[in-house]
Amino acid sequence: MSEQLPAGLERLWGLADQEESQPRLGLSLERIVRAAVELADADGLAAVSMSRVAERLGFATMSLYRHVQNKDELLTLMVNEALRPPVSIDEPATDWRAGLERWCREMHAGLRRHPWIERVPVGGMIGTPSQAIWLDRGLRTLEGTGLSEQEKADALLLLNGYVFWEARLSEDLEQASTAGEDAPAFGALLSFLADPERFPALRRAIDAGIFDADDQDDRDADFDWGLARVLDGLEPLVTRAGR
Repeated sequence: MSEQLPAGLERLWGLADQEESQPRLGLSLERIVRAAVELADADGLAAVSMSRVAERLGFATMSLYRHVQNKDELLTLMVNEALRPPVSIDEPATDWRAGLERWCREMHAGLRRHPWIERVPVGGMIGTPSQAIWLDRGLRTLEGTGLSEQEKADALLLLNGYVFWEARLSEDLEQASTAGEDAPAFGALLSFLADPERFPALRRAIDAGIFDADDQDDRDADFDWGLARVLDGLEPLVTRAGR
């Protein structure tokens, strides 16, 4: 099976020849990955290239290829590093709901620290040790609920999708605000265009002030509200399974 794995996953799971990862003239795989993550944090995923990472480290581009095969492998290593689960998800929770809420909040916080992760193609995130830890801890949280293993996995997939979507939306809104295209401006445009006879429901919502504020506190509150509703939807399922 190992010969079918991408090179990045072979490294992360300890299945690859590790000799090539040894430091050479002060350069190491760890330093390369850390520099790439820092570059993505500062300038976005599009800024990450083998040449830019090498420049950041003060080495020739070809020096990096002694440690990492290509950019795809580098992206896999970056995601694994940036999404390492915090130790808090190993702490006991009062119940499944509190555990899943913490699981979601910690993942959301990681995505907010490294917003470029949401731009990585899905294939670059699958199968990393960090992902396996997140999945394992989420499944542990649902132990004792009576849910089948498939239902537990489906619940985590639902929550994971919500967390990633909210993190990406928040980042998009933040970028739009920086570019002068924030929600208040969008709201003002809709307020001008939305005729009450043609769009009565939208007009009422605008007049009620749905676009009046859009700072980080509001986005955090939106995340909290949505997470609570998703967990509300899972609660009857867990209750029935527990019977």
